[in-house]
Amino acid sequence: MRVLVTNGGTRLSRIVAGALSDEHEVRLTSPSTLDDAPDGVEAVVADLGHGEATNDLVRGMDAVVHSGEPDPNASVSDRLDAAMRCTYNLLTAAAEEGVPRLVYLSSLSVMSGYPEDHTVSERWRPRPGTDVSALCYHFGEYVCREFGRSGRVDVVCLRLGDLVEDGGTATASALYPRDAVQAVERALALGDAETEPVYQEPVIRPTWSVFHIQSSVPNARYTTNTAAEFLGYTPSEHPH
Repeated sequence: MRVLVTNGGTRLSRIVAGALSDEHEVRLTSPSTLDDAPDGVEAVVADLGHGEATNDLVRGMDAVVHSGEPDPNASVSDRLDAAMRCTYNLLTAAAEEGVPRLVYLSSLSVMSGYPEDHTVSERWRPRPGTDVSALCYHFGEYVCREFGRSGRVDVVCLRLGDLVEDGGTATASALYPRDAVQAVERALALGDAETEPVYQEPVIRPTWSVFHIQSSVPNARYTTNTAAEFLGYTPSEHPH
């Protein structure tokens, strides 16, 4: 499978690209030069603008993994622009070039408006509050949802927890890198008869799906039951 991974300047995208490259042909892109791209990964500079360059970027890809993580050093307007306009440009190009699936890496921060003692599922309405980063993820989801519901591209949205290393301080929504990679791999394989879990009855899935992804930690705030059922996602246990 040929996979494009965006936002290559972030740690998560580099982890995902490096892991996927073990079995797939991976292209990693970023608006700026990628000096630390993982070995075996093609690095391409692209700003996801509205033009032929973005079409060239996605042409021939079997899937796109698009990270909505905003650049903390960018201005608020630039972060919002990347979340909405650049995501729109990427999805437009993907639809025009016939890319069948886009996996959007969102964040569980879009659900942060609920009390901490609530166990929040995908059925709950997002409440990102006024935090700019959470709003960026939220607006990116809106763009992806409209493309998915239109049927132009199959979009799988993964709302990811807080990325932590083994042995690090685990929050109530902690996510270990290996679980983030597992979730992406499962999302890419969704619908593949050889890898998808076997169900008692056929499951008809829309072209817009949302899954909450976090590791198994004490007092976990978000349930991953839906991801377990439809993706076969099995979260790691908190290391003792």
